[in-house]
Amino acid sequence: MSFENAIHARAIVLDTLSLEMCAESGSGHPTSAMSIGHLVAVLMYRTMRWLPDNPECKTADRLVLSEGHAVPAVYAAMADIGATVHWNGEPVKLNPDHLKTLREADSPLDGHPNPKEGISFFDAATGSLGQGLSVAAGLGLAATADKTGRKTYCIIGDGEAREGQITEALDFIMDHNLTNVLPIFNCNSYGQAGAVSKQQSPERLTAKLEAFGFDAETIDGHDPNAIKAAFDQFNIQGRTKPMAVVAKTIKGWGAPSMQGGSWHGKPASKQQVQDVIAELRQTGIQLTSSLATASIAIPSPPESTQQTTPSSNEIMSFKEAMEKWDMSTLLQSGKMATRRAYGVALRALGHGNKNVWAVDADVSNSTFSNVFGNDAELEDRFVECKIAEQNMYSVGVGLSAAGKIPFCSTFSKFITRGYDQIEMAINSGANIKIVGSHSGISLAADGPSQMSLPDIAWFRSFGTMTDHHGNPGCYVLQPADAWAAYGLTLAMAEHTGCSYLRTFRPDVEMIYDESTTFELGGMEVLTEGRDVLIVSAGYMIHECNKAIDELDRLGIDASLLDLYSLPFDEDRLLDLANENNGNVFVVEDNYGGSLGSAVSDACAASGDAFTVEQLHVRRIPKSCRNPESILKMCGLHYTDIANGAALLLGVHANS
Repeated sequence: MSFENAIHARAIVLDTLSLEMCAESGSGHPTSAMSIGHLVAVLMYRTMRWLPDNPECKTADRLVLSEGHAVPAVYAAMADIGATVHWNGEPVKLNPDHLKTLREADSPLDGHPNPKEGISFFDAATGSLGQGLSVAAGLGLAATADKTGRKTYCIIGDGEAREGQITEALDFIMDHNLTNVLPIFNCNSYGQAGAVSKQQSPERLTAKLEAFGFDAETIDGHDPNAIKAAFDQFNIQGRTKPMAVVAKTIKGWGAPSMQGGSWHGKPASKQQVQDVIAELRQTGIQLTSSLATASIAIPSPPESTQQTTPSSNEIMSFKEAMEKWDMSTLLQSGKMATRRAYGVALRALGHGNKNVWAVDADVSNSTFSNVFGNDAELEDRFVECKIAEQNMYSVGVGLSAAGKIPFCSTFSKFITRGYDQIEMAINSGANIKIVGSHSGISLAADGPSQMSLPDIAWFRSFGTMTDHHGNPGCYVLQPADAWAAYGLTLAMAEHTGCSYLRTFRPDVEMIYDESTTFELGGMEVLTEGRDVLIVSAGYMIHECNKAIDELDRLGIDASLLDLYSLPFDEDRLLDLANENNGNVFVVEDNYGGSLGSAVSDACAASGDAFTVEQLHVRRIPKSCRNPESILKMCGLHYTDIANGAALLLGVHANS
């Protein structure tokens, strides 16, 4: 049997299995899967170097299905080949009977690709459209650094190509000359609600790709020889320029009754499916004299040439790092911004752990991740993403999948545009670290367009569930000074999973020293009292310290708790509250639903009698010349804190 006939036959098998599994499930996207049947057949049976018995092989080529809803085609290929998957903790060779469990609760065949809830052949959860190409770029970066020679193929829908993150990823691939990443645009002409825009037509996409600087090949996505030729062109030795493929395909290929714009996300019924399969068989007969599926050799990945050297050494202490990089005078001054201490910690981590990477979005001289990039020994692990935060987080997912520990830094305000990407990173089980500088209202002069105010509430929500490692879905960390920022950055690197570090711009006094150990889930009592427990974190700790003096003048003995981590040890918090007569006053420089809500939830869940008051930003701020002015504007000045805590106890501070 010729190669052409063999691939046609394989595509018929994959499409048939896709139809059957979606019909059995009662949901899914069989017509999208059928549009990529030939592409998947050439990739997984002939082009990709991978091991069906070990899909996680570190040197194997990777397939990122950005068009995640088309995943039945990949499941079908794995079942046809007999690839090994993990099912209820045991290795199982997938077979066509397993496909009947698609989308069942205890099946690894998830509705969209997910390495943690499904099959580890995939490197990231996809299906929230537009993100896969950035993940592929992260994998490509890591492969270049590790010199593994692995290639990454990424299938993208034409409707999906409208997403702005695709443009960000294409720019990024050109910026970093990632010749080991192949974007494959599946142009089947239909989205969910109807035909795609002419802007996403094969002709327009090809022109755009060429304008970006890609070698763009336009092919018939159902022509085995054309697909093979394009993939061979990508794999030529010495490629010096990134390449992309635009494949013209048919949604519902091979089954005329399922073609057109009304079949997206709609499987054939169990009554219809046999008629549709008959159409597919007839299509196969027209294309090849035999429907026998002759074996096609799957190429094996190269053996790893990497030397097994320790990835991590002992990390310098904050004092040692400051001395090493001639910053002792700054340390002795007793004042330093937390964002700057983060930069020092990141650099120290880079020297101590070869898997730590720094990733930034054109603000590295403000986040201070530039001290990592400017270090000659670390610069190869610094990734500049420019002003493209969504791409940055998904690149981080790709780096994590390749065993790296990416610290992704930008202004915390700009993190909000990447919420979807971060959530998908958490779903993927990515070991990604998010760092936001210039947080809260202390930024002052630049105004609310630069201030992160709802971020704590959003990130905190992930701490209310457990991730795939059994840990909180995300830790939210708010260091109050340089020592805390350094210690928590190191703790983030030790932790497997997502965490969010929030730093701020102003220089503040150092309230800690080398005697304090910082840990995820931790807290620190700064002042012990008996009347009221003031709970705060980050920049507001310093304002609360001033308020403690005011309360002392009023005869109020207040405790001050630095609750620098969410989630936290709730029992310890409740003990401290009880030691202060059950009076709790929470102060934060962001919107509600954040630190105060976490404390309130803990107190309410205990069933004991507590009085909790919250002081947070309750208006849209505007720019002010300095932090003191904006704190007064938003009712968060230390005098406001003192007055609020006093009123909680029935004391009028101004009386």
